[in-house]
Amino acid sequence: MDGQENEEHANRDEAVPAADRAPRPAPRRDGGERTGRRALRGTGVILAVLAVALVGVVIGVLAGGRVSTDIGPFQADLSVAPAFGGGTTVDIPPLGALLLDSHDGPTHLTVELGALDQSRTEALLDDPASINRASQSAVDDVREGVLRLGLRTLASAVLVTLLLALLVFRDTRRAAWAGALALVVTAGSLGTAAATIRPEAIEEPRYEGLLVNAPAIVGDARRIANDYTRYAEQLQRIVGNVSQLYTTVSSLPVYEPAPGTTRVLHVSDMHLNPTGWQLIRTVVEQFGIDVVIDTGDITDWGSEPEASYVGSIGLLKKPYVYIRGNHDSGRTAAAVARQPNAIVLSNTTTTVAGLTIAGIGDPRFTPDKNTSPAGSGLTQQTADQLIGVGDQLATTVRSSPRPVNIALVHDPASAGPLSGTCPLVLAGHTHDRQVSKLPEVPGKGPTQLMVQGSTGGAGLRGLEGEKPTPLTMTVLYFDKDKLLQAYDDITVGGTGQAQVNLERHVVEDPQAGVPAPVTPTPTR
Repeated sequence: MDGQENEEHANRDEAVPAADRAPRPAPRRDGGERTGRRALRGTGVILAVLAVALVGVVIGVLAGGRVSTDIGPFQADLSVAPAFGGGTTVDIPPLGALLLDSHDGPTHLTVELGALDQSRTEALLDDPASINRASQSAVDDVREGVLRLGLRTLASAVLVTLLLALLVFRDTRRAAWAGALALVVTAGSLGTAAATIRPEAIEEPRYEGLLVNAPAIVGDARRIANDYTRYAEQLQRIVGNVSQLYTTVSSLPVYEPAPGTTRVLHVSDMHLNPTGWQLIRTVVEQFGIDVVIDTGDITDWGSEPEASYVGSIGLLKKPYVYIRGNHDSGRTAAAVARQPNAIVLSNTTTTVAGLTIAGIGDPRFTPDKNTSPAGSGLTQQTADQLIGVGDQLATTVRSSPRPVNIALVHDPASAGPLSGTCPLVLAGHTHDRQVSKLPEVPGKGPTQLMVQGSTGGAGLRGLEGEKPTPLTMTVLYFDKDKLLQAYDDITVGGTGQAQVNLERHVVEDPQAGVPAPVTPTPTR
């Protein structure tokens, strides 16, 4: 019976056209969906492990990346922290800090020098020679401290990551993967820092802190340039300098300048700011300045009442070489010339402290800014004027009976014709510090152009922007052959601010100057 019914059903199915038959359901694909979900889940786990590892590394480094050690006569704290640019900060409370471009990589090293303990202080005061002996071990102390810091940082990062991973995943396998990643990331970061270390960076520190302490901490530029070219010796010198500061009760120690070194202070664009004179007096006294050079715009309008402002020149009791800026009138120049220590150059030369200096004033008198408003660029007529005075000064330099060491112009646009006539040209006017090399003349030596910012913070105009214009000046160090060996760029926060920054630059080849691109700047 069943066979007959099956046969009848089969016959009926054959009788129904294929197009009229009901579609059969597609086969299920649960296996493919499960595979996709597993892949997505695996990616999520990997990302979670990576995130936990990175968070663990950051927390571990911040929490455990710190050791205490002795550096010479100091108890010091060394710490490492994640950073984008690398580098090292040496904190010397309350004197300031040295910033060194010591290495690359995502780690920043901070060395904080603590105060001397009582027994060490008494020993140093009783025997000053012990400062030198104590500083001799500074290099080995730093090396040992950094090594211990690296190992401690590595262990802390891995341990914190493992604990965090166990807390998040509750799975030993995933925790192990996170710990391994933390080990790789931390070791790689520290390894990058070690592989890119630049020992010579200590020769060119950037100092931030109290200006009166700067020369004693960073040391003498010529000694650094010529004698202390190795990391170990300069580190010992810095530690010795700081030791003397810490152990001196009454006043800062007097350090002997290198034989034959001439220190020149370059100022410009005072614009009647009395704070500028206070800063100049401090630098002249603390840095042992021999000559002050002013590249113009000492006043704003060149009026008779403003002439009293230049009376502070005589209080410096140092030779003051000046050229007129476009804000200075003939009366301004005459008022400067009446100061007992002032020398006004007007397409003339002078020899001061063994340096032969040539200078020429700005051809314009534009206190109202009508002929050359700030940021407008030079008209052809003005450009011709400025190049013309540059040509005049170049002729004077070439005819000088003594080789000229420094040429002075107010506007850097006048500097071009001086290329090849002397090794250094100083200028101002732009309120923007620049160092560049003039295009070389075939068969002539290179000429470096150094443009000063504004020692007066641009006067009242310096308050027009969101932030006050900083007060800037530069200390130039010349050797016995009157070649530039190094220079310190000093920057003080604008009116109402007190932040001080000193950046040391060492000229590796004084004969060749400092290679830098020539950058056009707006007029002021």
